[in-house]
Amino acid sequence: MAFVEAMDAWLAWASLVFCHPVSIFLQLKGCLVYLVLAAGWAYNSVVRARELHRIRAAEAAGNALAFLYPNVDDLEHSAQAKLLRVSVVMPLKGFGEHNLSNWRSQVLSMYGGPLEFLFVVESKEDPACEVILQLMRDLKGEVDAKLLVAGYSTTCSQKIHNQLAGVDAMHKDSKYVLFLDDDVQLCPGSIGALVAHMIEHPEIFVLTGYPFDLPSGSISSYCIYEYHLPCSIGFGFGRTFFLWGGCMMMHAEDFRTDRYGMVTGLREGGYSDDMTLAAVAGANQRVISSPERAIFFHPLAKDLSFSRTLLFVDYGSVVDRVYSNSDLD
Repeated sequence: MAFVEAMDAWLAWASLVFCHPVSIFLQLKGCLVYLVLAAGWAYNSVVRARELHRIRAAEAAGNALAFLYPNVDDLEHSAQAKLLRVSVVMPLKGFGEHNLSNWRSQVLSMYGGPLEFLFVVESKEDPACEVILQLMRDLKGEVDAKLLVAGYSTTCSQKIHNQLAGVDAMHKDSKYVLFLDDDVQLCPGSIGALVAHMIEHPEIFVLTGYPFDLPSGSISSYCIYEYHLPCSIGFGFGRTFFLWGGCMMMHAEDFRTDRYGMVTGLREGGYSDDMTLAAVAGANQRVISSPERAIFFHPLAKDLSFSRTLLFVDYGSVVDRVYSNSDLD
């Protein structure tokens, strides 16, 4: 009986707390936040469904390769022969659970134009080296791939150092450079879709995409999944003011000429590649675009620990605070 009375007292107290004006304000604020998120996700689903419907309609019309090119005429040899050269730069560090399958999806692209892949590590001792060399042996004659050793960075983050080493080594005739992280899983037509969007919209400074996390079943992987979900809304509007460093396509000439001093800025003190380039785009009123098809499977590791999850979120928070500081030039 005493337990029931204690529960009644606790419920009466909880009712008073939750009916307080401050509590009602916080509840309404929470409802508003969730409503905005729901509206954003609903809009994203409409955008993706529209693109999927366009592909399905092209397939029904007889184009079995609509996932590569919605217009069947683009598959003609004359059209494929005119495709522009792309250099794909992949900065690497270590070897994880899904890296090999991700690398295979990246190099086995069905892009019909000239294409080179530049894997860049900091040293020959990196565990990724042997795996990449074996992959290159397995695919010898099928892909144009090179393994570069960038050395250790002294003036910027190691990732940026590796990226710039790849840029320095890219083919002199490359029209576009595509930066990919080792956790990006491409679809066969991804590179072709990105190039087509760049050609259609030459004013684009950076073309980006976003990962669709595939949780491994652990609580930590679902935490990463939930962390990324709200961010994905901003990539469904075609144009955005931020970008994801895991997939960035840019004009190669912008790097050759050090346009806006971005190469110098990255090399001398650069910490976050995507936030630096987003800041350059914003300062010079340049376009950052995220097309409908630029969404990529992102399988999460089964051994993802909670400490690694906290480190990932903390890193993102630090970068956001640093690069959103209006006092920084």
